[in-house]
Amino acid sequence: MEWLTLLIAGIFEIAWAIELKYSQGFTHFVPSILTVIFMIASFYFLALTLKNLPLGTAYAVWTGIGTIGTVILGIILFKEPVSFVRFFCIALILTGITGLKIITN
Repeated sequence: MEWLTLLIAGIFEIAWAIELKYSQGFTHFVPSILTVIFMIASFYFLALTLKNLPLGTAYAVWTGIGTIGTVILGIILFKEPVSFVRFFCIALILTGITGLKIITN
C-alpha cells in the first residue's frame, strides 16, 4: 500500500510542477492555487509513505517519478526538446527507481 501512496505522491508532484509552469511565476490565479493544492497533496502522501518506507528510498522514488513525469509532459505540453540523451537519462532514473523498489521490502 505504501508504494501506491508513493505513486500518488509522485503524480501530485508532476501536477504541481506543470501547474507551476502554467502559473507563470504565480501571476495566473487558478494555476497558482492548483500549484499550492497539488504541493500540499504531494507532501501529504509522501509523509504517509515515510511511516513505512526508508526516507532515502521514498524521497528518491518520489523525485524520480516527478522528474520522469515532468520531462515527458514538458515534451508533450510545452514542446521541450526531444533527444536520445534525454530518454537515456529517463531510463537511468527509471532503473534507479526499480532498483530501490526491489531492494526495499
